[in-house]
Amino acid sequence: MKPSTKPMFDLIMFDLDGTLIETAPEICDAVNDTLRRFDLPEVAQQQVNDWIGHGTRELLIQALAYSGKTDVATVRASDSLALIAAEFDKHYQRRCGTRSHLYPQVRETLIALRERGVKLAVVTNKEGRYTSTVLDAHQLMPLLDGVVSGDTLPTKKPNPAGIESCLTQFGVPRHRALFVGDSSIDVATARNAGVPVWALPYGYNMGQPIEACAPDRVIADCSLLLN
Repeated sequence: MKPSTKPMFDLIMFDLDGTLIETAPEICDAVNDTLRRFDLPEVAQQQVNDWIGHGTRELLIQALAYSGKTDVATVRASDSLALIAAEFDKHYQRRCGTRSHLYPQVRETLIALRERGVKLAVVTNKEGRYTSTVLDAHQLMPLLDGVVSGDTLPTKKPNPAGIESCLTQFGVPRHRALFVGDSSIDVATARNAGVPVWALPYGYNMGQPIEACAPDRVIADCSLLLN
């Protein structure tokens, strides 16, 4: 990690799941806890990986549709969805931090960026109660200057409102800000906001290679943000 007198960016915003933290195993655990509770077949880890990106509620709806051999519209209209979602909430809050882990170089990079005066934020589609639990479980909250969750604003990614709110909060022009993510949703969000976007290849891009989304740069791990 090379020292730098002038950071390349004044604000770096990160996606959460698949970018900073590997969360899919415990999300899968909570989904299957919930499915078992309602006597539905379990789903596979890879399926859960491919459903990540639009927020935990949407992921649960996808799992219920698949397991119940129906479609997402039927699940959304179901009278039992609220009850099932409440059950999932209980299981996921209990599971948060049990099988997730930071990706390589994440903590070291965030600490080094803060030392250089870079503002750091998370912009995720994950609901706020889960975002806080996961960030706290891995002691990342003290390293962040801002967090925008999937229910913080009226819209979610790929709507650029989350990025726009961070730009306004920190008074940073677009060309001095960077978004870092792992999916086509993240790339689209950054493009919609008019900010540069770098992508990591190890996350949850719905089963597709991240290069297909044409980010400005693909980096092997977060430490390359320090170059």
